[in-house]
Amino acid sequence: MGFYDYSVKNTKGEDVPMSNFKGKVVLVVNTATGCGFTPQYNDLESIYEKYHDKGLEILDIPCNQFAGQTPGTDEEIHEFCTLKYNTQFPQMKKSEVNGSGELPLYTYLKSQQGFKGFGKGPKAMAMGAMLHTIDKDYKNNPNIKWNFTKFLVDRNGNVIDRFEPTNDMKDVEAAVAAQI
Repeated sequence: MGFYDYSVKNTKGEDVPMSNFKGKVVLVVNTATGCGFTPQYNDLESIYEKYHDKGLEILDIPCNQFAGQTPGTDEEIHEFCTLKYNTQFPQMKKSEVNGSGELPLYTYLKSQQGFKGFGKGPKAMAMGAMLHTIDKDYKNNPNIKWNFTKFLVDRNGNVIDRFEPTNDMKDVEAAVAAQI
């Protein structure tokens, strides 16, 4: 199975097939409303506004698996994002990205792009230290480590990159721009 064989549910509970995005560049992001990385919504919206008309879609999949940082209903999450960050990209139903209840789409994404590290700098070191206390083997498994992990899918449905929340959003934008 490939990217286009999966679907996720929107906030109304309707299936959104990934095949709807054939020929587009897609950035899939697990998000949170109460996380230190939540301001990345500003960068995501900026990237969306800049590249959407050129073929970019961003799929916002809220997830509450990381320190309970996405409380609230789908409606409350959507209201928060649109009022605070003016997001316009599609927001899906709050879902799990790891474990027995994870979306099959995430099983696939992780199989295509595993964890490559948090990079360098204070945020990367802090994430590594925190995760080591939760999962001593975190470096060696593909699980999503935290909120705002991003997968970049090219126009042919290939999962070509993975960005951890500590990656610079300028690098995310550059990777998107290279596919547009």
